Amino acid sequence: MAKVKTEVVNLPLNTIIADDCIDAMRELPAASIDLIFADPPYNLQLKGDLHRPDNSMVDAVDDHWDQFDSFKVYDKFTRDWLSAARRLLKPHGAIWVIGSYHNVFRMGTELQNQGFWILNDVIWRKSNPMPNFRGKRLTNAHETLIWASKEEGAKYTFNYEALKALNEGIQMRSDWVLPICTGHERLKNEQGDKAHPTQKPESLLHRVLIGTTNPGDVILDPFFGTGTTGAVAKMLGRDFIGIEREEAYRKVAEKRISRVRRLDRTSLQVSTSKRAEPRVPFGQLVERGMLRPGEVLTSMNGKTAKVRADGTLVAADVTGSIHQVGAALEGAPSCNGWTYWQYKRDGRHVPIDALRQQIRSEMN
Repeated sequence: MAKVKTEVVNLPLNTIIADDCIDAMRELPAASIDLIFADPPYNLQLKGDLHRPDNSMVDAVDDHWDQFDSFKVYDKFTRDWLSAARRLLKPHGAIWVIGSYHNVFRMGTELQNQGFWILNDVIWRKSNPMPNFRGKRLTNAHETLIWASKEEGAKYTFNYEALKALNEGIQMRSDWVLPICTGHERLKNEQGDKAHPTQKPESLLHRVLIGTTNPGDVILDPFFGTGTTGAVAKMLGRDFIGIEREEAYRKVAEKRISRVRRLDRTSLQVSTSKRAEPRVPFGQLVERGMLRPGEVLTSMNGKTAKVRADGTLVAADVTGSIHQVGAALEGAPSCNGWTYWQYKRDGRHVPIDALRQQIRSEMN
């Protein structure tokens, strides 16, 4: 069930902050963010130009923002921005970080050092990776995402059924095969060149936000770039805050996001897990007269039990909840009484779960 959006004061929602990410995060209110998606500099440590076999130059990541003097400097940068990010997360908030082999292990270590609780690492396998032109290493065909809650035991958002539905009814795995940005999705600057060398595909952010946020949640991207996070967040009915110090990237992001249409409320609804739905005690069905004391419930294999006035069942020498009695009759360690028991109406047997769903529909 989607969380009800609460008003958060002093948050620059749906804007891009022009500042250094660490300074900007330190100015935002503590415990105000539901999810952080961070795509920090990779610290690629490139030395010299890279050419294709035809001697044309590869447009590699050699921008000044990816330059660090040493691992020590990069580690301090990672420590500082993750510390600032953790302060901003709500108690049950979570963070996604993405990186390559150059930096993701260093980020993983620092996440654990600061008390984050790693939930999954996800391999984004690129269906169309850039080849290895020198032929001295394996083709680098994936990046790694780390998903972590603010702390162990936090009740983070996970829309399991929605991700399963995205995957044609099959449980979503931790290896995602998605293409890199090409064609119309690859943003260009006024000169016709790539607007950003590491632009992420919208499909990646769509999966992250559908799976781990709800409409109305606040998403922070401290390395906003050309605004993929903001564009997908706006489309999916989430609020975003972007931080980007490079003016050229901000201009592209603002133009891009202004063209995005927010989906209507019906389109934003996703498949939900039964565990996420409101709890309905069986006794409430009795209180409301949907089932009467003394009424006989029947299982699919012919076992029977009577409803009692306090919402328990009795069958032979067994008394207890709908789950306890069902388990005892089947000689099983547990039983889902909602799907086990049926009641009779108009000559046909109906699962008692239909009555529970009727009550839940009234709650929405």
